[in-house]
Amino acid sequence: MGPEPLIRPMRDADAEAVSRIQSAAGEASQWDPRGYLAFEAFVLELDGHIAAFLVIRQTAPDEAEILNIAVDPAHRRRGLARRLLAAAFRQPRTFFLEVRQSNIAAQALYRSLGFHVCGRRPGYYRHPDEPAILMRRD
Repeated sequence: MGPEPLIRPMRDADAEAVSRIQSAAGEASQWDPRGYLAFEAFVLELDGHIAAFLVIRQTAPDEAEILNIAVDPAHRRRGLARRLLAAAFRQPRTFFLEVRQSNIAAQALYRSLGFHVCGRRPGYYRHPDEPAILMRRD
């Protein structure tokens, strides 16, 4: 089975590991990980090593936006993103997110967690230029 995942708040010392995961996940937003500390940011550890992270911004008392989520490619297809999102959903609120139109796997994950498409933003992503699919979970 393997080690039990630990989900905890992100710390400044996690920036290097988060940056490495973010760089390896080309579809993830490429931001300075230290900036994530201004938001609700969490990491998922496996056996003491960071395997995934999630960043959420509270936009209203009962609404939040998922800004970024990424899993180390060596740990994908193991349900880690699902675990991170399930932990975030413990606090009742409406969630929004943007996802690349080409990221079919992420869209399927989000749908399985109760998200539905609520809009589209043409030209939202760069390199390559493509639309964002807006999704919402009530």
